[in-house]
Amino acid sequence: MATREISVPDIGDFKDVDVIEVLVKPGDAVQAEQSLITVESDKATMEIPSPTAGVVKEMRIKQGDKVSKGSLILLLDADGAPAAAAPKKTQEPAPAPAPAPAPPRPAAPAPVVPIGRPAPPLPEVARSSDAVPHASPSVRKFARELGVDVARVKGSGPKGRITQTDVQEFVKGVMRGAPPAAAPVARGGLSLDLPEWPQVDFAKFGPVESKPLSRIRKLSGAFLHRNWVSIPHVTQHDEADITELEAFRKENAQVAEKGGFKLTMLAFLVKAAVNALKEFPEFNASLDKTGDNLIIKKYYHIGVAVDTPDGLLVPVIKDADRKGVFDLAKELAEISKAAREKKLKPDAMRGGTFSISSLGGIGGTAFTPIINAPEVAILGVARSQMRPVFKDGAFLPRLMLPLSLAYDHRVIDGAAGARFTTYLASVLSDIRRTLL
Repeated sequence: MATREISVPDIGDFKDVDVIEVLVKPGDAVQAEQSLITVESDKATMEIPSPTAGVVKEMRIKQGDKVSKGSLILLLDADGAPAAAAPKKTQEPAPAPAPAPAPPRPAAPAPVVPIGRPAPPLPEVARSSDAVPHASPSVRKFARELGVDVARVKGSGPKGRITQTDVQEFVKGVMRGAPPAAAPVARGGLSLDLPEWPQVDFAKFGPVESKPLSRIRKLSGAFLHRNWVSIPHVTQHDEADITELEAFRKENAQVAEKGGFKLTMLAFLVKAAVNALKEFPEFNASLDKTGDNLIIKKYYHIGVAVDTPDGLLVPVIKDADRKGVFDLAKELAEISKAAREKKLKPDAMRGGTFSISSLGGIGGTAFTPIINAPEVAILGVARSQMRPVFKDGAFLPRLMLPLSLAYDHRVIDGAAGARFTTYLASVLSDIRRTLL
């Protein structure tokens, strides 16, 4: 039987990351792409899959170890796996990079500011010099299981390190009604000194059912909350006349179907967005960690929000400017399928420069998408509608596509936002410009 060494693959800019979970043990049969370990840095949590099927012969790491590219995980007997062995444990893909643990959720999910309603005034904001608490991976995992943000816990260990007892005492304090400490949003970012989340026994008012959130929803909820409270969002609404574009799409739909994929409007949106980003490069940028400099990116990696049963994922189409509409449509179909089947690689969700969230297949007229930090803008698209539009001296039936562009007001002014959507609408309304 052939014994194969399974090592940590290239996981990007991560080095000496903590192993927070070991998902297999000697004797386990694993399938290709089954997760072996979970690693966590101060930016992201990700799972390392097995490149091949086999039986675990010997583990070479344990929980709490630090690993980098090339670190040996285990020895795998590549000849000893049954052909259709089921995975021991189904794992979910990690979301877009962002700081680890989620805000505490004692009784309900994180608050959402309704669209069209102004957010309540925030209390006095304090600066945090260091938003990363000192805690071991096992303590972080223990805190996550209890729904506790370790940033709110005061450590009693050496140099303020947080222990498991500290987490337990924090939970006891919350149960007694003690106000928790303010939690930093991000390293060097803002701390919002918010009131304690209401503790309500919902069963007193009627029948209830407790349903645990998926790991994706728990983690992405924290990222979305961070982005909403730390980025001054402005949303510019506009619409594009896509009558001719939709006719062109339908004319070429059969060509795509012969290739095994659908020619969707989203592929044209990606192409048009790249054109607009080239015209307005400040939308294809990020603030550096000091907030004093804008990093203009010369590449165009477009993130596309995908709705999955376990939550929202944002895989990234790399170098979208170098791909034609048919290539984009095919890749969109592939990454969407991979996202829904929990087969996305960690690299598939990194490096985005601009994102698109399309609800066109569901409905709606407009919405406020939340910016995917460290990007500075995101395009939301709702369902197109046939409406009478006054053109050439008469009302004509035209297919109009609602656009909702959310942008970071620290980087982009309202006039620039309006110019961007106007230009984008002009590109979508003229098929010749879309394909340039």
